[in-house]
Amino acid sequence: MISWFAATARVEEPMKFDEIKASFWSGHTYGVQPALTQATVADAERVLGLRLPESLLDLLRVQNGGGVTADRDAFPTHQPTSWSEDHIPFTELMGIGTGGHGLSLLDTPYLVEEWGLPSPVVLLSGDGHYWIGLDYRAYSALGEPSVTWFDTDAGAELPLAADFRAFVEGLQPLSRFE
Repeated sequence: MISWFAATARVEEPMKFDEIKASFWSGHTYGVQPALTQATVADAERVLGLRLPESLLDLLRVQNGGGVTADRDAFPTHQPTSWSEDHIPFTELMGIGTGGHGLSLLDTPYLVEEWGLPSPVVLLSGDGHYWIGLDYRAYSALGEPSVTWFDTDAGAELPLAADFRAFVEGLQPLSRFE
């Protein structure tokens, strides 16, 4: 017989990507690029020389870059970084384009050279002291790049997720770590 507690207890399951997609963006306009088009994607993939994950493009079709909601602005880590003992920040996601304010995924070639980062990567977020990027040096079982933390100050790297979808599904509120 199952106890009343076991029958009524709710186990909080992680949100799936499609649920997250609808509420991923904070609504702030800084860093938002013009609406994503298929031509913009094709041009970006040509410039970067890499195919971007469909899950990333799905988010960028909702809003092409900008601030991430406070419900999804940190990622837990299994080892300390220069940022924290147990997490890294993810307050914004770069879009694709040359308009608007802030950086774009198209700035990756310059930033990789400027900060001495490994290649091939596509930078998603960061401030120079650290970057979060799609790491094309190793592909997941799905044939997609993994997501890696690059700590330029310490010259260190930390794998975060097997692919972008898993990274997004693993994002948590920064307030959970404070």
